[in-house]
Amino acid sequence: MYIVTGGAGLIGSAVVAALNARGIDDILIVDHLGNSDKWKNLVPLAYNDYLEKEVFRARLQQGDFAGGVEGVFHLGACSSTTERNASYLIDNNFRYTAELAEFCVSKGIRMVYASSCATYGDGSRGYVDDDDRIEELRPLNMYGYSKQMFDLYARRRGWLKRLVGCKFSNVYGPNERHKGEMRSVVLRAFEQITADGKLRLFRSYNPQYAHGEFKRDFLYVKPAVDMVLYLFGNSRACGLYNIGSGRAETWNALGRAVFSALGREVNIEYIEMPEHLRDRYQYYTKAERGKLFGLGYDKAVPSLEESIRDYVVNYLLPGKYLGD
Repeated sequence: MYIVTGGAGLIGSAVVAALNARGIDDILIVDHLGNSDKWKNLVPLAYNDYLEKEVFRARLQQGDFAGGVEGVFHLGACSSTTERNASYLIDNNFRYTAELAEFCVSKGIRMVYASSCATYGDGSRGYVDDDDRIEELRPLNMYGYSKQMFDLYARRRGWLKRLVGCKFSNVYGPNERHKGEMRSVVLRAFEQITADGKLRLFRSYNPQYAHGEFKRDFLYVKPAVDMVLYLFGNSRACGLYNIGSGRAETWNALGRAVFSALGREVNIEYIEMPEHLRDRYQYYTKAERGKLFGLGYDKAVPSLEESIRDYVVNYLLPGKYLGD
């Protein structure tokens, strides 16, 4: 059996779909569905059982999963970069991960977990996935720090020699409709352009960058999951790995790609950034992927334009989900 936490989310459901494509359906999905439409992501997927997160944590502590687990993909977390409840983030992103990691390490079970590029902060200390330098990083928000807390915790206990931590860049793609304010700018752009023919992007408050010209490493969920499964299946992989495109591309370029996929003329308006974001905003991210390539991974990541076109044309316009 494989356990996928966050299995109804963007990356988690894509991992389940990829496992299904390999003929694997003995999967326990763990998530918290609540009142959202996240359940719709599960409909096309094949899996053996589903548990709510708190039920799973309780059963884990009771020792209910002592045998038969082949691997764990721990992708469940609060991914909101604006979440202010630090106690909630510590319990959900740090303590929950620590509980599951301790179980996997003690049982010799392969575990891949979600870290984040948010741990790099403003990038002044680089974007290199070096396990020995993570104490130098200074995240800009509590979400990033909650991820950093576990990376440090795992390193101090020697767990990074057994676990694989994936520092995800800005991942977008099918099955993110439920994410509310944390849905990608690609999805927001699609919604805005189809509604009124205009895309709204934040103004720049950094003199080094013009409006819409700050850069991010945007990664489509399909190559992201391909990297995750490669790391899971490579026995030499351990520690932290950047999961990104390896390219820094502008918000303007992202917007133009969405307009192009929709066959519309480019129409971008720049709006004020909320004050609470201005001193915590990442103006540049770019995943260094030398460590991943060093393992032998050599697949090229499709271009931003190609990826966005696939997302818009094959999923957003027809209203489809991964696995449909």
